[in-house]
Amino acid sequence: MRDIWKYSAYLPDVPPANRVNLGEGSTPLVKSRSIGPALGLKNLYFKLENLNPTGSYKDRFAAVFVSMLLNKNQKLCIATSSGNTGSALSAYCAAAAIKCFIAVVDGAPNSKIKQMQLYGAEVGMIEGFGKDPVITTNVFKTLETITQQKNIPLPISAYHYCPEGMQGVETIAYEILDGLKGKVDHVFVPAGGGGLTLAIAKGVTNYQKAKLCGLVKVNCVQPYGNNTIAGQLRSGNSKALEISCSATKVSGLQVPSVLDGDEVIHYCSKLKGNGYLVQDSDVFNWQRMLAQKEGVFCEPAAAVSLAGLMEALAKNEVNKDDNIVCLITGTGFKDLSSLESNFKISNYLKLEYISQLTKILENLH
Repeated sequence: MRDIWKYSAYLPDVPPANRVNLGEGSTPLVKSRSIGPALGLKNLYFKLENLNPTGSYKDRFAAVFVSMLLNKNQKLCIATSSGNTGSALSAYCAAAAIKCFIAVVDGAPNSKIKQMQLYGAEVGMIEGFGKDPVITTNVFKTLETITQQKNIPLPISAYHYCPEGMQGVETIAYEILDGLKGKVDHVFVPAGGGGLTLAIAKGVTNYQKAKLCGLVKVNCVQPYGNNTIAGQLRSGNSKALEISCSATKVSGLQVPSVLDGDEVIHYCSKLKGNGYLVQDSDVFNWQRMLAQKEGVFCEPAAAVSLAGLMEALAKNEVNKDDNIVCLITGTGFKDLSSLESNFKISNYLKLEYISQLTKILENLH
């Protein structure tokens, strides 16, 4: 069975009877068959986190967090999400018979909201949340106050709020390093608030301490419209920036607050990683290329990692023989509205007679 708890030595102490497992983790690490060779890269890999139970890496976070709730016999979960965290928590809370309320960011994809609701969660969207830094900070403070009053933890997928849950996300790094026998040169990670990037960097650091791998450059990639961390990392600054990030259309990465940004810069700098900023148009292009050239259907935020690799290639900051991993963080079914907005999908053929079908098929080569 797929199970992140095989790394229990690196996870919070939860008895096996209280571990909520929906089959998260052990996702495929697939070598590129088309894009890598076309770019002259001999060893490009995709870590397919889109194949987790609810369609994103956030299932690792939810598995640990909800297991901890169950272990403490808590019956309520109040959380905030841009989409994927809410979907994951909704599913795992449903499995654990825990009531769940999700406060989602302004503009969260409807498909993600419907997924949460199908699992039985109550959902509320706050205007300006996730776009305006002041509103975003106030929402976080309000949720912190309410959860403290109710004596329950606040599961925001960031170390700043929920370091125990984020330990579940670190298992991605362990699986990558185990899969490539510790020989990884670069990992490219999409970033909003930076929690995922920090989790990969911390996971790598844990394996370095255990002498299970050498230097692994963990690279932080963000859209230009949400440049809170990547630009600062590249410039050598030690602090992330709070911004207004309404300029990017890449949903899920619209996090104007610093959150884990400062620690991302610290850890990535120690690992010799760098920051990369990418255009929305490039992200959507690589989303399409992943589908058409690799058979990988991902949401736009997941394609940010590959767009970052393209920037690194343009800057001659990766070598052709390097072992390179791009994280594919979520499935394309999470954000179907982006397909309608960003891609012109040609009309399918409407055929009245079987003879028309026969003629078309005979002429295919």
